[in-house]
Amino acid sequence: MAEAPPDNIVEITLDRGEHGLGFNIRGGVDIPYVQGDSGIFVTKIREDGAAFQDGRLREGDKVLEINGHSLERVTHNEAVQHFVNAGETITLRVLQGAEEAINQQQRESEENEQGASPAGSRSSVSRTPSSSSSSNTALYGSLLVLVTAATAAAAFYYFRYRK
Repeated sequence: MAEAPPDNIVEITLDRGEHGLGFNIRGGVDIPYVQGDSGIFVTKIREDGAAFQDGRLREGDKVLEINGHSLERVTHNEAVQHFVNAGETITLRVLQGAEEAINQQQRESEENEQGASPAGSRSSVSRTPSSSSSSNTALYGSLLVLVTAATAAAAFYYFRYRK
């Protein structure tokens, strides 16, 4: 997990008001939003909500605490329940710009790994999990088609030429 300087951590107090807090969250230990960090991240700020009116909470911020309750190592549903049960006025402790900082750190780490490889051994294939995952899915899908076709051909010949 990326650690940011303390000046990126802010405390924000919001009143729900008639339009609510006005932001969406994603993440948790069960469904991480940012690769390598299972924290709770702000993914959308709605213009009619308290967060937009306040102006300090931004998309990509990581919510560390709500009303003194830590959101580290919680499931998404547990985080949502903390927000639901928080009352009319909430105090958030937020790591601003966390998503971008983590993504930048991962990009730099990948570049360093590629730069450390012997000359001529660099691959143009991306090492990101999403492209690796889709490549594996395509490979397994192709393999499944081949196995199915071979099984169908074997069954055809077996029933056609058996005595």
